[in-house]
Amino acid sequence: MNLYQFPQQTGYYSGKVRDVYTIDNRYIIMVASNRISAFDVILPEPIPDKGQLLNQLSAYMLQETQSICPNWLLSIPAANVSFGIKCVPFKIEMVVRGNLTGHAWRTYQSGKRVLCGVTLPESLRENDFFNSPIITPSTKADAGHDEDISREEIIAQNLVSENDYAQLEQYALALFEKGKEMAAKRGLILADTKYEFGKYDGRILLMDEIHTPDSSRYFYAENFEENLKLGKKQTQLSKEFVREWLIANNFMGQKGQVVPHMDEEWISSIRSRYIKLYEVMTGKQFIPERLSEEETKAKIITILEPYLK
Repeated sequence: MNLYQFPQQTGYYSGKVRDVYTIDNRYIIMVASNRISAFDVILPEPIPDKGQLLNQLSAYMLQETQSICPNWLLSIPAANVSFGIKCVPFKIEMVVRGNLTGHAWRTYQSGKRVLCGVTLPESLRENDFFNSPIITPSTKADAGHDEDISREEIIAQNLVSENDYAQLEQYALALFEKGKEMAAKRGLILADTKYEFGKYDGRILLMDEIHTPDSSRYFYAENFEENLKLGKKQTQLSKEFVREWLIANNFMGQKGQVVPHMDEEWISSIRSRYIKLYEVMTGKQFIPERLSEEETKAKIITILEPYLK
């Protein structure tokens, strides 16, 4: 639903969890909603304050990593709104994995030993560290499921040039190292994450959000090794617990499957986990911003004015 109309607006797109407005074909306004998605499906109930939490956490991470890779962000006019440069996106996501977990573990457990062209060693346990982080790209689908793809397929299909892909690899691994370092200071392990990149004026820029619970998986470092030895589940701060709940209730986004009911207690639990990750990662208390739609729009227009003169 298009909530706003802005000066010199030239486009609008409603994604899974964000509403994106194009301004003068040069800038974008990204409004983070409270929608939550898993297995490429928008779940039926919103999570209060999720948009603010994700937007502010991502802004914090983009600011902390801009010396490693230039990014699209110019301003945060409201708690759930980001304003920045409109890039031409690469049609892939750079997924970086430090641990064998999530989709990679499910693939490994099925008996496969090659993921996105990367050969995985034998005898690994769930959540084991790789000797060094690996990149397992996926296609960026406009609708439906993203698909695993290899470096060779990306270049052969001309999704990304060989030179640009080499730069994407360099950026992705450097960002992941920075993310791991930041997480370690907070007693966490960044197990895996994804990055999206685009081009503007010939430069590669980091796009969208980074190092949030929607795009990343964090384990608590405390008791990690002990849990690993005992084969116990790791305590984590990420959206994986939502996926696990859906799987336990027989939903993985497949045709004919029905999304299970989300009661108020479960919704509150999800919100609490998002708040906890925000506060752990930033060291700041989360204070919700309560603005009307008109107040939010006014703040955005004030930010736009100098760019449109």
